[in-house]
Amino acid sequence: MNLNQVTVAVNNIEQSINFYQKLGLTLIVKSPHYARFECPKGDATFSIIQNENITKENTTHIYFECDDLDNRVVELTKKGIKFIELPNDKTWLWREAHLNDLDGNHLILYYAGVNRKNPPWRI
Repeated sequence: MNLNQVTVAVNNIEQSINFYQKLGLTLIVKSPHYARFECPKGDATFSIIQNENITKENTTHIYFECDDLDNRVVELTKKGIKFIELPNDKTWLWREAHLNDLDGNHLILYYAGVNRKNPPWRI
């Protein structure tokens, strides 16, 4: 089994398409209420679906791995993306930066290297 995609709800499809393109995702499917993106690396895709009834109390956390995390955050900040937590090293051996998308979905840009799937405490 392999993860194909994650889909999150958004209030405004056009504004959200622009936001995720700024993050570096490539738009591959677009309809009036749905959009799908390819990630710059790997085979995973990410999609959004319009839902005017979503609330700001989302508990969705989406992780995007970046080999060049610190540089990526600098570039995104120049494009107007606002971070709620700048890159820092975590006790679980990942380096993370946190932000919210336009609908409050929590996004984590991170770099974990070998610790992504093989941390020292792996079973």
